[in-house]
Amino acid sequence: MVALAAALALCCLTALAASGSAHASMPRLKAVPDPVNGGHIADSQGREVILRGVNVNSLGEYWQGTKNKPVLPLDRRDPGRIARIGWNTVRLIVSWSKVEPAPGNYDEKYLKRVSTWIDRFEKQGIYTIVDLHQDAWGATLAARPGESCPSGYEPAFGWDGAPGWATIDNGEPHCFISARELSPAVQAAWGNFFSDSPAADGVGIQTRYVRMLSRLAREFAKDSAVAGIDIMNEPGQLGAIPASALSDFYARSVDAIRRGEAKRKGFRHLIFFEPSVLWSLIGSGAPPPFTDDKGIVYSPHLYGGSIGGEGPPSEVSFQTALSEAATFGGAPVVTGEWGGNPARATGAPDDYFLAHQALQDKYGIGAMLWTWKQSCGDPHAATNDPGTSPPLPPWNVFRMDCTDGDNRIVGLDRKFVKDLRRGYVRRAPGRLVSSKWLPGSLTLKAGGRGAKRTHGRLEVFVPMEKLRFQASGLRDFKAKALGSGTLLTFRPKGGKWSIRVTATKVR
Repeated sequence: MVALAAALALCCLTALAASGSAHASMPRLKAVPDPVNGGHIADSQGREVILRGVNVNSLGEYWQGTKNKPVLPLDRRDPGRIARIGWNTVRLIVSWSKVEPAPGNYDEKYLKRVSTWIDRFEKQGIYTIVDLHQDAWGATLAARPGESCPSGYEPAFGWDGAPGWATIDNGEPHCFISARELSPAVQAAWGNFFSDSPAADGVGIQTRYVRMLSRLAREFAKDSAVAGIDIMNEPGQLGAIPASALSDFYARSVDAIRRGEAKRKGFRHLIFFEPSVLWSLIGSGAPPPFTDDKGIVYSPHLYGGSIGGEGPPSEVSFQTALSEAATFGGAPVVTGEWGGNPARATGAPDDYFLAHQALQDKYGIGAMLWTWKQSCGDPHAATNDPGTSPPLPPWNVFRMDCTDGDNRIVGLDRKFVKDLRRGYVRRAPGRLVSSKWLPGSLTLKAGGRGAKRTHGRLEVFVPMEKLRFQASGLRDFKAKALGSGTLLTFRPKGGKWSIRVTATKVR
C-alpha cells in the first residue's frame, strides 16, 4: 500500500502552477472494431482511450426567440474548468449555417474561431469532437409573424442547423403538433434534403452538405487534438423517410470526409455517426450498414430515463447500442449526448447521474454530457421543448438565473459537479477489462490486459488529492494535481494490470 504524502501533493500543485497549461501534442486516435467483443478507441501509443466529457454549444447558431441571446460565450477559463472536472473530451457544436452562410462560400473567420478553441482545449489535454449540430432542421422554420396554424397545431419556433438558403419547406405551415419535428415545414425540409433537391443555385442541398463536410475535414486533417467529426446530430424527422436514405447520406459523408483529409495529406480521424432522432425517444433503430470504413464510431444518444419520462437510466439502451454497433463491424460506441435535470443530482448511489455513469463504466463506452453552458435564451430553455411539461430548466453545469427574463450565470452547480467528478481510467495500455467507481467510499477499482512495455502510460483520474493505492503489473508511478483531483500515471510491466485507489482526505 502506497500513500501520497501531503508534500508530494504540494509538489505536484506547485509544478503544475509553474509549468502553466502547456500540453504536448495529443496522440492520434483510431477506431479498433471488434464484432465479437465490441470495438474500442485506441491512441497511437497502444492504449485504449475512454472519451468522457461534455457538449459545448457556445459556437453554435440558434434561433433567438427571447431578448436573451441563445448561447453563452465561452470564457478563457472554461477549458481549465472542464479539465478539472476530469473530462478529456468536448463535443463542440458547429452550425452548418455558420460554416456555409451562402452556397459554396465558407466563413474562414468562423472556422478560425473553431480552430482557436480546439487549440485552447488541447492545451488542457482535451480532445474535440467537431459536431455538425442541428435540431428540427434549422432556425428559419419558426412560425412567420401572424401565421395561422391548422387545427390542433401550434406556431413553431426555430432551432438550429441548416442555413436559410438550404431550407426548402414547400410552403408548408411553420407549425407543430406534440413534437418539434412534427412540423409540416420541418418534414418537407428533411424530405428535400434526402432527395437532394436543388437550392436556388441549382446544386442539391445534400450535395452542398457533404462538400461542406469535406471542407471541414480538410481544415482539421492534420490536427491530432480533433478526435473526429460527428456527421450530423440527431438526423431525420419523425416521419416516413426510409432508413436506407440515412445510410446513403452517411456513405456519401464518409467518402467526403476521407477526400478532405487526403487532399491536405492528413490522417484518418474518427467519424461519428448517429441513428435518427427517434433513437433518443425509443432507444433503438440503427440505419442499415453503409460503409466498410474502419474508422467509424456509433454514437446514439442515451437519454433513457430522462427524455420521455423520468426514471432510472435504461440499461437496455446501453445493450442495444452495443448490439447495433456490432452490425457496423463492431464499431466503438460513444454516446454523443446524455443527461437530464441537474436537480436529479442528489449524491445518492441510485441518483440518475451516478447510475448512468456507472453504466458507462460497466459497458465501457465514452459519453458526452448535455451540456456545459445553456443560456436562458436557448430554445430548449426559453420556450420549452415542445410536449414537455413542466418546462425544462437549463441542463447545464452552471446555475442560471432565468427569472424576469434575465440570463445570469450564478456559478458552477457544485452539487451537480460533485456527481460528475469521479474516478475513471482515461487511457489503458492494451485493453481495459473493468473500471468501477464507488462514490460512497471514494474508491476506484480497475484492471486491464494485453499491455506491452512499449505502450504508453496508464492514465487514471481521481477526484481527490490525498489517496492510497494498490497496483499490480505497473511501475514508475507519477502524480499530477488537477484542480482538487489527481491524475495518476504508470508504466505497464506487460500483460495484466490492476489498480485500486482510495481517498484518505478530500478537500
